[in-house]
Amino acid sequence: MATTKVSVEEYLATHYRPDVEYIEGELQERNVGEVEHSETITALIRWFLAHEQEWQLRILPDVRVRVAAERYRIPDVCICAQSRKDRRIVTTPPLVVIEVLSPEDRISRYHERIADYLAMGIRGIWVLDPETRKAWDCSNGNWIETTDFRLPDSPISLNVATVLA
Repeated sequence: MATTKVSVEEYLATHYRPDVEYIEGELQERNVGEVEHSETITALIRWFLAHEQEWQLRILPDVRVRVAAERYRIPDVCICAQSRKDRRIVTTPPLVVIEVLSPEDRISRYHERIADYLAMGIRGIWVLDPETRKAWDCSNGNWIETTDFRLPDSPISLNVATVLA
């Protein structure tokens, strides 16, 4: 995609297929569309839907999240409190965002994305690689490899092996 500058208003009024992120006037493409990536997202959504009422969640895949005034990210899966009623885009910090790596993705490319999520105040930042079956908890800004995710002071959890089975 060409690096033409656009305004926030134009970005929010335009529907891109697939959707793109907006970073300080630039549109940034996302790696999407591969079977493993899609299957992993589907498995994550199924897991959280099974706990939706118990944990009082809203499960939002591929939704725009305003992480700062001039920055909009689109996590693969966004988990919000059911009591949050953001409209059109997410403007209050989600409980958890989950990113699923595609083969073209590089961890180094995710440092800026994770910094955006931390700056917004998102408590759970989880990254999964369906190809290697590895997972990292980036909630404190470090990449900590894990097999189990747990949101502190919350029942929200995820066992990687169970979800990716």
